[in-house]
Amino acid sequence: MSVRHVPPATPPTTLAACSYLAAPLLALVYGVLRIVDGFDGSRGPGAAWTLGHLAFMAALVLFAVMLHDMRALLGRTRMATVTFAAGLAGIGFAFVQFAVDVVVGFMAADHEAMGPLFDQVQAVPGVSLLVYQAGPVLFYAALVALSAQLAAGRHVRPWMPLLVLAQTVLPVISLDLIPVGSALAVVAFLPLALRARSRSVPAHV
Repeated sequence: MSVRHVPPATPPTTLAACSYLAAPLLALVYGVLRIVDGFDGSRGPGAAWTLGHLAFMAALVLFAVMLHDMRALLGRTRMATVTFAAGLAGIGFAFVQFAVDVVVGFMAADHEAMGPLFDQVQAVPGVSLLVYQAGPVLFYAALVALSAQLAAGRHVRPWMPLLVLAQTVLPVISLDLIPVGSALAVVAFLPLALRARSRSVPAHV
C-alpha cells in the first residue's frame, strides 16, 4: 500500500512574512481614507479616493503573497491548491475593480460625472457579475477557507479563522466597518506573521 507523500512547507520569504500584517494594514488605510473621503457628502474623485484605492490594490498584491504562503504551510495539498487558485482569481477580479475605480476617478471632473462612466464599464457583458459581484467573493471565501484548513491542521489556533470570518462579514454589514475588520485581520494573522518571520529567507531580487 502506497503512502501519499506530503512535501514539507517551503520556508517563506521575508516578503511573505511581512505580508501577513502589511496586507490588512493597507486595507485599514483604505477603509479610513474611504471614511475621510465621505466627509463632504460624496466619495470621489480626489486624493482620498485615489490614495485609498491604490492602498487596497497594494494590499491585494500582498494578500496574494500571503495566500501562497498559507498554501505552502498546508503542504500544497490538493484542497489548498484549489482554494489558492480560487483566491488568486478573486484577487484578480477585485484588482480590476479597484483599477477601474482609479481610472474613473481620474477621468471624472466631479462625483456626478463618475456615475455615467461606471455605467459604461458595467454595461460590458460579464463585467458586473465577475468584477463587481461574484468574482471578488472568491478571494474572501478562499481567505476564510485556507484559515480554516490551517486551524484543522493545528497550524493556528481555532479562533483565527473566526476572526478572519468576522473580518470578511463586517464590510458586508457596512463598508464603514472596513477599518474594524482590518484590525481584526491584523490580530488574526499576527501569529502567522511571527511564525513566518522566524522561518523566513531573504527574497531573491
